Amino acid sequence: MTTVVSQPEDWTEPGAHPVVRGVHRIPLPLPIDGLPAVNAYLLEAYEGLILIDPGWASPHTERAVGAALRQLGYDLADIAICLATHHHADHYTQAYAWRDTLGCKLFTGREERHSIDAFDVAGRFPNQPLARRGAAEATPRYAWDTGPTEWDELPFGSPDGWLDNGAVIPLRRGALEVIATPGHTRGHVVFHHPETRILFSGDHILPQITPSLGVEQAPEPYPLRSYLESLHLISGLPDTALLPAHGPVTCSSHARVDALLDHHRRRLDEVFEQVGAGVTSAHDIAAVLPWTHHRLRLTELLPEHQLFAVMEIEAHLDVLSLQGRIHDDRATARRYAPAA
Repeated sequence: MTTVVSQPEDWTEPGAHPVVRGVHRIPLPLPIDGLPAVNAYLLEAYEGLILIDPGWASPHTERAVGAALRQLGYDLADIAICLATHHHADHYTQAYAWRDTLGCKLFTGREERHSIDAFDVAGRFPNQPLARRGAAEATPRYAWDTGPTEWDELPFGSPDGWLDNGAVIPLRRGALEVIATPGHTRGHVVFHHPETRILFSGDHILPQITPSLGVEQAPEPYPLRSYLESLHLISGLPDTALLPAHGPVTCSSHARVDALLDHHRRRLDEVFEQVGAGVTSAHDIAAVLPWTHHRLRLTELLPEHQLFAVMEIEAHLDVLSLQGRIHDDRATARRYAPAA
């Protein structure tokens, strides 16, 4: 197992924090309730600097990156390439803006093209159709604001190029291997650095929370199935240090993958039990089950997190249906029952 440099107790502490030789972590502030920062990662390539997941487009982000680079003897103009693990605004939009202001190139996973091409309002997620999840009466509470928001001003569009599974990105020390890990989004990728045994996991594997599933303009039909398959894929690699987009660096990708797989196994059983007890919709099941490590009720979550919770339950119901454990009535409002 790789030995990483000791990190600050507060993972959001600003600055350039060395992780291993040639890799620095730069926490960047986010304007998102419940998510204070995103970790960008700085690496050296022959053509200049590579920055992974450089955050939400804002003057705050640019100032934080600039200060971290000056700490290392660089400046913003030294950034040659930005790699985004996926197209969500907190990973993608600053990189997209720098294409014009810095002239750097932006690359992300090829399957992200579906949602990137489908964006009808720059940087915003769609109003997810909760009526079909059994929450018609609750839909207005979950709906994204249709008026002007900070999303409207975010720079957004297609990248300079697409990353395919198995692609290799040369560095001054070794190379990054691109691994497709769909689930959180359709085209999510992670970056494996075999020489130092580290994994830049984006939102695929987070040390403290479970990622949302399929929150995008053009989600795939079964995001949880893909997510579980992607977790098993990472568990088949040698164990690595885990460099996530949100949360502290941890020493074992395998340990966190095992915990996430166990969480979803238990969640599948909990959802199945609720269907067996006669609870028939994704919304009503989400309202019964506890959420987060604080075991909150659905109504205690932030409105957008309530939306994500209902979507996550539907993803579990879809997997149970694929397994033949339940029957899915695909009417306007989806209702579920134990399989005969």
